[in-house]
Order: sequence, then C-alpha cells, then structure tokens
Amino acid sequence: MSTLFSGRDTIDVKAMLVGQRINMKGLRQVPRLAEGPLTIEAGESGCAVIFRYGAIVLFGLRGMEEATFLTMIAPYIIDPLKEPDIEETTIILRDSAQDSVEYDGIRIRSFEIERLQIIADVMAKSAALGLHEKQISITFDRIEPMASDLQNGKRLKSGSMRDILSHIGATLSIQRRMAGQVEIGDKPEILWDSPPELTKLFNRLEDEYELQERHSALKDKLDLIYRTSETMLGLLQDRRSLHVEWYIVILIVIEIILSLGDKFGYW
Repeated sequence: MSTLFSGRDTIDVKAMLVGQRINMKGLRQVPRLAEGPLTIEAGESGCAVIFRYGAIVLFGLRGMEEATFLTMIAPYIIDPLKEPDIEETTIILRDSAQDSVEYDGIRIRSFEIERLQIIADVMAKSAALGLHEKQISITFDRIEPMASDLQNGKRLKSGSMRDILSHIGATLSIQRRMAGQVEIGDKPEILWDSPPELTKLFNRLEDEYELQERHSALKDKLDLIYRTSETMLGLLQDRRSLHVEWYIVILIVIEIILSLGDKFGYW
C-alpha cells in the first residue's frame, strides 16, 4: 500500500451506520494502522475506522474502492441495516496553527491517525444519532393516534396493548444502545493522553454536529415515549382488571342464586 492519501490535500469522508454491531474479533487478522478505535488500510491509499456498534468511517476512498471495502467487511456486520445512515464531509489539509470546522469542510494541520480517529468518532456518533432520531420519529407517529383518541375521550382498543409493549421495548433498546454501545455522552479514549489541540478539535466537531444537544433531545423524547406508553398500558391493564372483577362479581351472584334456589326448592 502507498503512503496514506499520497499526494492529496483534500479527501472525502463518509461515516456509515451499517448494522447493529460489527464482529471485531473477526477482523483480528486485518492489517491495522491503529487501535482504539480500530483503524485499517482501505483502498489504494485511504483508510477506514471501524466501531463495534455498527459504524464505519471511510477516508479518501473512491467509488470502486468503497464498494470493495464494503464487500470485504459485510461478513462481519451483525444484523445489517437495509438503509445505512450516512454522514459526509470533506477534510482539507492546511498549514495553520489550529484545526477548524468551516462551511466547506474540516481543515486540519496533518493527516495523522489520531486526528482522523477523532473525526471518525464524532461522525460515527452523528450517524448513530441520525438513525435513532428517525426511529423515534416513527414511534411518535404511531403513538400520536392513540394519544389523540384518549384526548377525545375514546377508549383504547384492546389490541393496542401489543403495540404499546412494542413501543416500550423499542425505547428501552435505543436507550441501551445509546448508553452502553455508542456512548455518545463520553469522550473517545484517544483523548485521555493526547495533546490539548486534539481535545480542541474534538470539542469543535462535537459542537458542529451538536452531539450533546441531539443526545439530550433524544433522551427527553425517549422518556416521553416511555411514560406515555406506560400510562396507556396502565389504562388497558386497569380496564382488564375491572372486567375480571365484574366477572367475579357475576359468578358470585350466580352462585348465590343457585344456592338460594336449592335451599328453597326452586329447582
């Protein structure tokens, strides 16, 4: 493989959320440029950063190179998504004292691996947030008619319980993924022992992609969906409990009538 981004001062970057997880153990034998996150050679002179939670970030890959890489990594993708969520930008190499994020892309001082890993971390998290935002939007659209029925004094259909349980399960799944896998609220490990300039680059990128704001908004929406679903489920369970109580009362009344009939010889 030739030198990384040989002779280029501008490269395209594409972050893709391709599946629920990536089997990192299966990639042990792949030649690597760095760890934490895993960075490997890709294409003629590009590279790729791979994240366990199903995201890959491609640097400097052209059309056929990207297709070849995706074919190579496909066997390691667990539960692939039908439509990957994608984030794209351009990295521009410039001789300057500071890295910056501008309207035409990300301007950095060098193509060193640590800088690329920080850019990959932010863009991968943004792609993950993008998918969750779409999922939450769909869930809101499904819950809204049931909420409207309650507001208009209509009763929930008994078949709604299955849908409500599905919404609660989806909410818990997204919460688990955000907190336990993507770790959107955490800074990447590479910053622990890195120079301050790399921390500044991460902070600029985090602000540009609004990771914390989007993460906070998602958590609020997830909490609202969970509480709404829980309320609806409680109403359905209360109704079922009331029905059971009435059945019991009716059975007791029938038993009393039968006993009285036997006692007074009515039958």
